[in-house]
Amino acid sequence: MNCGRCGTPLEKPGDYCLTCDTANTDAVVVEFGSDRATLTMLEETEIRGETTVATIPETDTDLGSVHLRNFAGRVADEVRRKRPETVYAAGVREPLRETRAQLHHEFYRVPDDDAVEWVIDRQGERALDVIKTPPREKLGGTHSTLIGGREGRRAISTVAEYPHVKKIIPGPIDAGGTGSQSGLRAKVTRADENGNVRLLLRDGSSVQENRLVTTAMDRQTGERVRDELNEALTDAELRETWTQQDSSSSQLLERDRNQSRRPWRRITGSVTGY
Repeated sequence: MNCGRCGTPLEKPGDYCLTCDTANTDAVVVEFGSDRATLTMLEETEIRGETTVATIPETDTDLGSVHLRNFAGRVADEVRRKRPETVYAAGVREPLRETRAQLHHEFYRVPDDDAVEWVIDRQGERALDVIKTPPREKLGGTHSTLIGGREGRRAISTVAEYPHVKKIIPGPIDAGGTGSQSGLRAKVTRADENGNVRLLLRDGSSVQENRLVTTAMDRQTGERVRDELNEALTDAELRETWTQQDSSSSQLLERDRNQSRRPWRRITGSVTGY
């Protein structure tokens, strides 16, 4: 493959051209398996090339973490050669998570089925705005208490670090549920018509619903944000299966909010204990 601008031969498909300082790839789609990762390079909706990074799964559990870092490192090196604007990834969770940790690109998890086609179909969509506000400054609202102690603050911090979250508004705490011994659980709910979502925290008998204002434009793009946030909570080991009991508690919160007939207010302020 040659550079699309100056014609210089490239060592690998989609490589950044050092001769004329030009990127030949807009996005890289990485599909992870247990023994290989396939990278597909895209320029707008055109596939520019494909590269495979293979590995031999490590059976020794003591060396497993080293093998994972090395495998992810090789994938990350291939991505850096392309200097893409965005990286999309699908497949096996462990190498995907480790690769994301080693890269500083805009990084999205996409559906495992037909990941490349999924990305191509959405290449023409408007990109979501990136918020560079420090996570601590995204917190505000009239309620200053978070449930769950350190784990609750860690859940808030996890979503606050996401670049498409503009504001986090903690909500009131409902302590009328049935006690649970499973510790704090977190879940991001379905997006509303404006693309905003809610973070539900449950700790024992307490449930708290926190509003997340995002840069999504509508429900569809809000669902993408929701999936990414739930993936981040899963990676942080903060998300568990939401039970019917949890759903009932969240429905009570929704009922109380509707009965209040008061719109949400965005009031800048700090949250204690964060």
